[in-house]
Amino acid sequence: MLNLVGELIIAKSMMHQTINEFDRRFPKDPLRGRFSDAMAFQARIMNDLQKSVMKIRMVPVEHLFRRFPRVVRDVAKSCNKDVALVISGQDTDLDKSILDTLAEPLAHLVRNAVDHGIESPADRINAGKPAQGTVRLDAYHQGNQIVIEVTDDGRGIEHGKIVEQAVKNGWVSQADAASLSEQDALNLIFRPGLSTAEEVTAISGRGVGMDVVRTVLDRLKGSISIRTAPGKGTTFYLKVPLTLAIIKALLFRVGERMYAVPLASVVEITRAARNEIHTVDSQQVIQLRNEVLTLVHLRRDEHDKNGDAQKMFIVVISQGDRKFGFVVDGLVGEEELVIKALDDHLVATDMVSGASILGDGTVVLILNITSVISKLGRVQMMMGATA
Repeated sequence: MLNLVGELIIAKSMMHQTINEFDRRFPKDPLRGRFSDAMAFQARIMNDLQKSVMKIRMVPVEHLFRRFPRVVRDVAKSCNKDVALVISGQDTDLDKSILDTLAEPLAHLVRNAVDHGIESPADRINAGKPAQGTVRLDAYHQGNQIVIEVTDDGRGIEHGKIVEQAVKNGWVSQADAASLSEQDALNLIFRPGLSTAEEVTAISGRGVGMDVVRTVLDRLKGSISIRTAPGKGTTFYLKVPLTLAIIKALLFRVGERMYAVPLASVVEITRAARNEIHTVDSQQVIQLRNEVLTLVHLRRDEHDKNGDAQKMFIVVISQGDRKFGFVVDGLVGEEELVIKALDDHLVATDMVSGASILGDGTVVLILNITSVISKLGRVQMMMGATA
């Protein structure tokens, strides 16, 4: 049913483009108004049908959360800790396919929270905390995304230890480590094999397997971010779209090609003059109000092609807690896209997460924002890539 609704949405786009062409050719034809009314009526019916089908696919997050009381109980028992699990937002609905995919990453975060986030009862009492630790699971809507929070009131993550381990593993130089912000240091936790656990247990240490969690979120076109306070606790924020089947996207052109990014990731669109661009540590940036925005060029010859351009379009993208500017040649507009999966043999890059077909038959590639930024941005990202 969802596939059929997707095809209907493509048909609606075809009709819309045809009517726009009719308007341009016959601006005074009396049929224009009737066509527009019929199109508006069809669009309303289509939206209601889409919502109904999506509702069929939606299941409460409770189906996922109900397995964690036992996980917390078992891990706490094996670690000789007293931990309570508090669950809220279990009535929040999410696409079943996304819910199933999130099961293992969420279980990993919960196990880590109990094993390495919560201190022993004696340590908690010495720190002035109650002997019983608390792990919280919460889910809520935020726009057209679902946010799932995993919070513990434990010892928090010491970003200094993460940086120390990253330097030891050779991922970050000593000089670069000194200039890392706290958030950049925390994002190093998503590098494979990084752990700050002082002893190895049967349960993964915090940091081990976090690269897998990040990979799953990337595949779902979601994101993960961290908030931590030493001695007070840590919160992981998992953001995923309501559905992976149909998205609202911003379309733009780079050279002769058309691309799309999920509209939920777009913060704003701005224009910048060539003389407003500065280079810091071999990375191009611009000043956008009170913050410095790192620019990402979507083609290798971008510098040459736009050498004489007075103004350029910049699509400001939010990725976790950071913002980046995609330099594009032109904007096409917003469109509702039906995502079609691509065969791995057809597209040999992880910078594209899918494709869609417009009403005129044009194929649009949907960019994997995380991969594009990490590969083309050449900045220190959540994955710990260094300039």
